[in-house]
Amino acid sequence: MLFTKGHGTGNDFVILDDHDGALDLTPSLVAALCDRHRGIGADGVLRVVRSAKHPDGAGYAAEAEWFMDYWNADGTIAEMCGNGVRVFSRYLLTHDLAAAGPAGLPVATRSGVVRAVFEGDLISVHMRTPEVYAASTATIGPLTFPGIAVNCGNPHLVAGLHDGVRLDRIDLHVAPGYDPGVFPEGVNVEFTTPGEPVEGTDRHVHMRVYERGSAETLSCGSGALAVGAVALREAGLTEGRVAVDLPGGRLLVTADGDGRWWLAGPAVLVATGEVDVAALS
Repeated sequence: MLFTKGHGTGNDFVILDDHDGALDLTPSLVAALCDRHRGIGADGVLRVVRSAKHPDGAGYAAEAEWFMDYWNADGTIAEMCGNGVRVFSRYLLTHDLAAAGPAGLPVATRSGVVRAVFEGDLISVHMRTPEVYAASTATIGPLTFPGIAVNCGNPHLVAGLHDGVRLDRIDLHVAPGYDPGVFPEGVNVEFTTPGEPVEGTDRHVHMRVYERGSAETLSCGSGALAVGAVALREAGLTEGRVAVDLPGGRLLVTADGDGRWWLAGPAVLVATGEVDVAALS
């Protein structure tokens, strides 16, 4: 099986080229590919498939030729991945599978069609408008942190740290606790602390994330979008730009004057190769 490896601010993916949806992609195969000791190693798998050839993408075929079939590292399917969209878009452009027009490159996902705009080394993606919809809590051991639920096409819980708790000291080796009544399908949990002012932005936030199905990752694009939405909301702003610093690098979240939400950051393809699928089992 041929593959490409890529990442967006350290959030890494195995990319599989499967234009006509012929690959028998199973949860166990995905988990084996993502295994960092016995497989290639990644936070998830991006399958490049024509929208018309995938049951979850067929409804978007008239709007977007390509569907991002995204799987978490544990073999579960996810609705959306902000870093994944940028890496997926970079792959399409690099391999001449699509061209970015004036309105951007459309990419179909399970949460709808998004558009990627190329700006040198950065890719800005017009994302689904985040929906801030409920208060909830996240727990780490004996500590409980109030948080805000945000729907970015996938579920997020943004929790600010308090009482002198340091972001670099919290233990994310195990999944934080959450309310399954609010998040019946699980949740990505973002922990945040405010940062010093950054020129050209309205807010600056530091963040770590535990991703549903992938554990702690160096970066989470949709998580940064959720964090940006909460930061602007708490500042009383309906538009503006938020710098979100993660262990893997910086992402920029922008709410523009037309009510559109953008996620900007790098996307890098680092390797291509062939994996022996039989050796993974």
